[in-house]
Amino acid sequence: MNEVSDILSLPVIQIGSSLLTLGQVLFVAGLAFVALLLLLCAGLWRSARARAEAAAQAAEHARDMESRMAGILQAQAEMQGRLGTVAEVFGARQAELTQSLSQRLDAMTGRLGQTMAEQTRSTHENLAKLQERLAVIDTAQNNIQSLAGQVVQLQAILSNKQTRGAFGQSRMEAIVADGLPTGAYQFQPTLSNGSRPDCLVKMPNGSPSLVIDAKFPLEAWNAIRAAEGADMQRQAMQAFRRDVEVHIRDIAEKYLLRGETQDTAFMFVPSESIFAEIHENFEALVQRAHRARVVIVSPSLLMLSIQVIQSILKDARMREQAHLIQGEVLRLMEDVSRLDERVRKLQTHFGQAARDIDEILVSSNKLTKRGQKIEALEFGADGQQLPDESDSSPARSRSVESPNGSLRLRVVDEN
Repeated sequence: MNEVSDILSLPVIQIGSSLLTLGQVLFVAGLAFVALLLLLCAGLWRSARARAEAAAQAAEHARDMESRMAGILQAQAEMQGRLGTVAEVFGARQAELTQSLSQRLDAMTGRLGQTMAEQTRSTHENLAKLQERLAVIDTAQNNIQSLAGQVVQLQAILSNKQTRGAFGQSRMEAIVADGLPTGAYQFQPTLSNGSRPDCLVKMPNGSPSLVIDAKFPLEAWNAIRAAEGADMQRQAMQAFRRDVEVHIRDIAEKYLLRGETQDTAFMFVPSESIFAEIHENFEALVQRAHRARVVIVSPSLLMLSIQVIQSILKDARMREQAHLIQGEVLRLMEDVSRLDERVRKLQTHFGQAARDIDEILVSSNKLTKRGQKIEALEFGADGQQLPDESDSSPARSRSVESPNGSLRLRVVDEN
């Protein structure tokens, strides 16, 4: 015990001039510990009391919230019912609009398909005719090649006058028949003056016909070929020139009839070599024929001329069919106009539907705002709604009171 007293009396802390012993320090620490325990007990008691009060307030607030939520759920159910009705009405109108649009599109598609089918059929027919013409041209080219291979036999054929005339006539008839359709020409016709040309090509639009003569004088030409010596050659050339001039004059006098035939006639030469010799060595004959409105043509030039006449006839036939094409174009434009009018009507229907949707959205926004205001209602201690001082908008309000008078609401009506 004495040792403990000695230990407790030992000085441990010096504060200013005072010296504190270990016992005094332990005493002060014990007092501080007791005070701390008392403070902790008081804090725990106050905290428990505050939690009890908060629990009571929370239970009362929960009851109020349950009542408000019930009202909000009822309003939401009514709003959902109205929105469902609006959705049904809008769905019915949309179905009617879709059905009408489908019917009009089906009708328009049918008309367009019929028009396209007619155009396709017409295009196929034109292509078939074009292929036929190309086949005729190919045949004519093959004939030219075949005739070029038979040039070696020309001298033997031309030795006989009858054979020579038949050869020139047959070549001319073959070229004309290959290049022109049936009915566009006539062989050995009789004119008003009683003369009979070898061929008469009928021109379109009531124009006078074109005369082709195939009786070219080849006796003097054969004499030029057979002449020996300069004198005989010169005499043969003079005889050939004279015969050709006579033949040109006969063609101009017999076949150039005003109003009945063209003012130009063709003199057919059945050989390309003879045609080249005439233009090379007998230029005066070519000029004389030109002045007499007689054109000297070779087989190739006659074929080219026939092709030109064929193009003219084809153009005339196309011009005759122009009124049919114009009628089809007018009907097509009428269909396009009706399509434009119906599309504009459809655009008007879509615009009206868009405006109806905008009005529905406005009503939905109003319902949402009204629900938010109902949710934000606050009540005082006496069951009356507290006025909202922050809301200074000029809105119309009306009071709604429950049947037993325990609850009264202020409903604000906004535009």
